[in-house]
Amino acid sequence: MIINQGRIVKNYMGYYYVETATHEIITCKVKGKMKQNRFSLCTGDYVKFEVSGSEGMITDILPRKNFLLRPTVANIDLVVVTVSCANPDFSFLITDKLLALAEMARIPGIICLTKVDIAPEGLVEKCCELYERIGYKVFLVSAKAGIGIEELRAEVSEKLTVFAGPSGVGKSSTLNAIDPSLNLVTSHVSEKIGRGRHTTRFAHFIPFAGGYLADTPGFGNLNMEEIEADVLPHAFREFVKYAHHCRFTTCSHTHEPNCAVKEAVEAGEIATSRYNSYTSIMQEILTKKEREGKK
Repeated sequence: MIINQGRIVKNYMGYYYVETATHEIITCKVKGKMKQNRFSLCTGDYVKFEVSGSEGMITDILPRKNFLLRPTVANIDLVVVTVSCANPDFSFLITDKLLALAEMARIPGIICLTKVDIAPEGLVEKCCELYERIGYKVFLVSAKAGIGIEELRAEVSEKLTVFAGPSGVGKSSTLNAIDPSLNLVTSHVSEKIGRGRHTTRFAHFIPFAGGYLADTPGFGNLNMEEIEADVLPHAFREFVKYAHHCRFTTCSHTHEPNCAVKEAVEAGEIATSRYNSYTSIMQEILTKKEREGKK
């Protein structure tokens, strides 16, 4: 039997949709032998598969260039952290969590700040000043008003780009504005709960301008418990140049004396909002470990 190769562009209800080099989509399942071993398949994986009739059987996963934990995708060129100025409200914590996940996966990340036409006074300027200072590009977008779409379209062309963000921030609306032929389903944000309904139910890749755009499911809360505590400091890029001057080489930048990172926060060299996000994530991680230790 001939062994083929391709990339998973969608997976849903136990089926994997694999695109071949000739852009044919083959619906595949996982070979029984693979199920006996621990395996993890996700959208973006390159795989080997056999074809019998109209259906394929995945036999092997090829090595990954990278792997993003949330949303779960592999072999990505760019992460677009998509957050809104309003409706739902902007969250520094959610933004920093998504940026941290991109940093840990070693995938370049940018920020897409949506709904700038209804932004509270001063928010856009504050976000740009904060994140551009530490090296992140910030794109100011309004799909409704047509603001910033051309600039964002140019940035994501010829790349495999994943849009990641909470429900209701406008990921699908932004993708529709970038490529009107997509016609992705969108929804309104609930005034009662302050967040959007999940219109995207699974990650899927859509061909666009020599690359792919990936729409992914939104979320209400982004859990970071699976991250290792000693890895987290490296996910905040502005901490790195100060961490070398901490008294302890294993400094967690939370409770230790003579911590250069905390001193940089006090001196205004590291943004307080970024440090607050860091300590909040660290507490999530440590709380989980404490719970596991009591079992």
